[in-house]
Amino acid sequence: MSSSDASVPEGADGSGGSGAAGGSGAVGGSGTSSGAPLAHRVPDLAALELLLAVARLGSLGRAARELGISQPAASGRIRSMERQLGVALVDRSPRGSRLTEAGALVTDWARRVVEAAEAFDAGAQALRDRRDSRLRVAASMTIAEYLLPGWLIALRARRPDTAVSLLAGNSAAVTGRLLTGEADVGFVEGIGVPAGLDGVVVAQDRLVVVVAPGHAWARRRAPVAAAELAATPLILREEGSGTRQVLQAALGELARPLLELSSTTAVKSAAVSGAGPAVLSELAVGEELAARRLVSVPVDGARLRRELRAVWPVGHVPAGPARDLLSLTRATP
Repeated sequence: MSSSDASVPEGADGSGGSGAAGGSGAVGGSGTSSGAPLAHRVPDLAALELLLAVARLGSLGRAARELGISQPAASGRIRSMERQLGVALVDRSPRGSRLTEAGALVTDWARRVVEAAEAFDAGAQALRDRRDSRLRVAASMTIAEYLLPGWLIALRARRPDTAVSLLAGNSAAVTGRLLTGEADVGFVEGIGVPAGLDGVVVAQDRLVVVVAPGHAWARRRAPVAAAELAATPLILREEGSGTRQVLQAALGELARPLLELSSTTAVKSAAVSGAGPAVLSELAVGEELAARRLVSVPVDGARLRRELRAVWPVGHVPAGPARDLLSLTRATP
């Protein structure tokens, strides 16, 4: 995010309140005349806004009320600023508060600093508005097809003015889009957080082995052993998919695929047609199992569970619509 630099003029010493630079209580100077950082030598915005209010209203009490602080707090803030600058800024009397000669000069400088801060704030808001106007999401296939639609509907209710685009692909493709800046936040199904990304678990998932009702495994009573599953040609997703990664991590070396397809829907359709066994997320096959178009086959000796993660580039913590989307995913039971 870019920022506007506010240049603070040279300050006044305490010898006569005339604004001459160079004394030990100098307001500004060149910015490098002291070893202390500029932030330690220049009053903060709250103090400068209070001084401007005193100058405009002619009363410390009225200035305090306008800014929503107590009069003792306002008096303390003015005294602290006077100590910091080394000059008297306000003369207080029963008739009100009057700026000293030095106070009038500092007020002029304060007005320029506050105006620069307002411009800075307006620019930052414009950047936030631009960021919030769109959200680019990259997600692996199972999450894109079975979880994200509900999350995005909920996000739409919260942020109706944000345009959302969804890029679906395997986990490797999601990682690539995040690292090249093509997506703001991603969702993957693999065995861990990909290199270069940070992430958080948003859901748990289980992989199931499924076959058509006419397949021999649909009638067997004993579970399929992990070694047998690994040696069986399966209908699989392509290399780089989260499902394939988890299966390989659980079983080790796999037999050459019976079919290698690029989407969960295609793998499921091939299994329903009776082409052979497939391994899919239980999120993807709930309807088919309920309707008996597919049959789940128990597996012995392999852990086919995985964590679904939201991910983003290291050092780029999600903000705005991306942060809201993450809050919605983590609220999902």
